[in-house]
Amino acid sequence: MNKQTTIETKPVEAPNSKAQKVTLRTLQKWSKTKEKWACLTCYDATTAKLMAKAGIPTLLVGDTAAEMILGFDSTIHAPLDFLITLTAGVKRGAPDVFVMGDMPFLSYQVDEASAIENAGRFLTEGCADAVKLEVDGTWTKRFEAICNAGIAAVAHLGSKPQHAKQTGGYVSAGRTAEEAKAIVKDAVAMELAGASMLLLEAVPEEVSQAVVDATSIPVIGCGAGTACHGQVVVTQDLAGMTDWQPSFAQPLDSIGDSLVSLTETWMNKVAQNNLGAHPYKMKDGEDIRFAN
Repeated sequence: MNKQTTIETKPVEAPNSKAQKVTLRTLQKWSKTKEKWACLTCYDATTAKLMAKAGIPTLLVGDTAAEMILGFDSTIHAPLDFLITLTAGVKRGAPDVFVMGDMPFLSYQVDEASAIENAGRFLTEGCADAVKLEVDGTWTKRFEAICNAGIAAVAHLGSKPQHAKQTGGYVSAGRTAEEAKAIVKDAVAMELAGASMLLLEAVPEEVSQAVVDATSIPVIGCGAGTACHGQVVVTQDLAGMTDWQPSFAQPLDSIGDSLVSLTETWMNKVAQNNLGAHPYKMKDGEDIRFAN
C-alpha cells in the first residue's frame, strides 16, 4: 500500500483538530453547521490515546471487538462485561473524546429493566458518553425507556450485524423503495423516542440524505455515503490489518504488513542472540559475593 495516501490526508482541517472536550453539544453544533466529523472503532486505552492525539472527536467501542479482539466470526459473541471494561479503558485513554459503547447481543433485548440497567452500566462503569443499539421501529418503546432513564442513546438503523443469522450474513439495507421508506420512518420514530444520534449502516446515499432531511439530530454513516454528518469505520480495516475490508473502508495504510515485518525482525534478533547490552547490573561487589 502506497503510504502517500496517508500523507495526503489533512486532519488539521477537521473541526475536531482543535484541542477541546467533545460533547454531544459539540457534535450537534457541527452537524447543524455541516462540518463533517470522523469516528473510528477503538478497543484499548493505548490506541485511544494515539487517536486522541490525532484529534479524533468520536470513538466507538464496537461489538466488532468480538471479531477484532476475540477472533470470532460474528459480533454476537461480544460479552457485556467485556465491552464495558473495554469502553472504560478507551475513555481513560481519551478522556476528551466522545466515546460510544456498543450494547451487545441480548444486553437489551430480553426485557426493559435489564436493558436500562445494562445501558446505565456503560455510563457508570464504562464511563461512556452514549450507548448504541441496533434497532428498528418495533423497538421504539424499549429505546424510549432507555432514553427516559437519562441515557444518551444512538439508534443503529439499516444493516444490523447482530441480525446476520436471520439474513445468512451481512447485507445492505434500504435498496428498495419500501425498505428505504421504512428506514426513514424508523429514524423519525427514534428521534421522537429520544435518540441523541442515529447511525446508518450500509444504505444507499438517497436513504441517508432522506434521513438527514427528516431528522434534526446528528447522523453517523457506516458505508452510508457522504450525506451523513459523521463517518465511522473499523480501524483495523483502515490500517490494513484484516484479510477483507468492506468497499467503504479500504486500507489507508499497511500497518498489518509493518507488524508482520516487526515480528520477523524480533524473531531474527532472538535467534541471533542479538539483544544489545543488558541494562541490569549487580551492585558493586555483589557479583563476587554471589559467585562465592
